Amino acid sequence: MKTLIYATLAVALATPVVSFAQTAEPVTRAEVRADLVQLESAGYRPVSQDATYPSDIQAAEARVHAGNGASAYGGVSDTGTSVSPVSSPAGNQ
Repeated sequence: MKTLIYATLAVALATPVVSFAQTAEPVTRAEVRADLVQLESAGYRPVSQDATYPSDIQAAEARVHAGNGASAYGGVSDTGTSVSPVSSPAGNQ
């Protein structure tokens, strides 16, 4: 009887974890095609026989993100001021 209670309790506690496992909806074919068109307009050629595959698609993605105003390093605030890097403590130099 205790085994049944423990099993029921374990299932009840594990259910919320499983229900929130997939929150992002899948990408549609149209979204993938639109992303490919953006990459091709940024200079990426998927049919080229280039041995530098990762670098050329990464460069095209960087150009697409730069054109959209996004940056991997952050941006400037709405006021136009930037944040300076934090200096290291004197003992860690």
